[in-house]
Amino acid sequence: MARTRMWQNGSIGAEDFPVEDVSDHLAEPDRVVWVDFTDPTAADLALVEDELGVHELASEDALEPGQRAKLDRYRHGMFLVVWDITCPGGGSELVTHEVKAFITKQAIVTMHGTDFDMSEIVTRWDANPELASHGVPFLMWGLFDVVADHATATTERIEELIDTLEEDLFDADEGTGSGSGSGSGSGSGSGSGSRSGSGSIQRRSFALRKSLGTIRRLVVPMRDVVQSILRGDAADVSDGIRPYFRDVADHVNSVADQSDSLRDAVSSVLETNLNLASNRQNLVMKKVTSWAAIIAIPTAITGFFGQNVKFPGEGAWTGLLASLVLIVATSTVLYGVFKRRDWL
Repeated sequence: MARTRMWQNGSIGAEDFPVEDVSDHLAEPDRVVWVDFTDPTAADLALVEDELGVHELASEDALEPGQRAKLDRYRHGMFLVVWDITCPGGGSELVTHEVKAFITKQAIVTMHGTDFDMSEIVTRWDANPELASHGVPFLMWGLFDVVADHATATTERIEELIDTLEEDLFDADEGTGSGSGSGSGSGSGSGSGSRSGSGSIQRRSFALRKSLGTIRRLVVPMRDVVQSILRGDAADVSDGIRPYFRDVADHVNSVADQSDSLRDAVSSVLETNLNLASNRQNLVMKKVTSWAAIIAIPTAITGFFGQNVKFPGEGAWTGLLASLVLIVATSTVLYGVFKRRDWL
């Protein structure tokens, strides 16, 4: 199903007219047309070719999914691919939508899947009627602006998740450390550990790193597209709307740069988590070794008194008392030494 709209001299002149009427509207030089297809078929694209004279290579690209963001220029128009990125859930999982467009001097034809809603872009157009007189560049700006805003919001959401991850990283370590302390400390430690254990930190870190890689892979090419428009290499952008494209370029550049810095932050979290895990392992080894040393003393003493030779106190209660005192005294001394060294 296709949605259509026509502007004349910067004002909306008609809506929801048949696609077959597009060429009639474009016969008037003061008119600009927008056509929107959801999951277009080959027949839809053939109709667009007839109405707008779209290049056959652009039509082939329109049917090919998963392309990188780009702006291809042909003799009578251009073919645009951009990606919309959102993070709707509470986690770091991204939702991406590929949006394609045929662009001519007087028309833009957008194409996307059923899961992408054009209403926000239309709302952006309707909220800026004073820019409609700029024609097709105005429609392009509305599309770019919404996509850039979504990318910015998604990156900010990822940044919040990384901040939470950094806090949970040390909360988990403190919880692990307090597990051998008081009852209240153990309770808080187990609660934090169940939520933010070392394995959970690792999984969340890798998920965030993957999301940031996706953002960079989809946004960086779009930065080149916007820059080419500003340079005038690919579209005729008047001075009146050029500042709005510069604003979009600033947002896209910020997202690309921020994704790099956030990937470094996630890498730092991963490295810190590994160091903390190594420290916890060393602490456990010290405790195990210390208790083994304490247990070895009674074993040695009882082994000594178990010799098949005569010694003072053998067979008397004084010998038993002496061995017990020796066991308790040496074990207590070792425990105190290890405790002062924070090995227990």
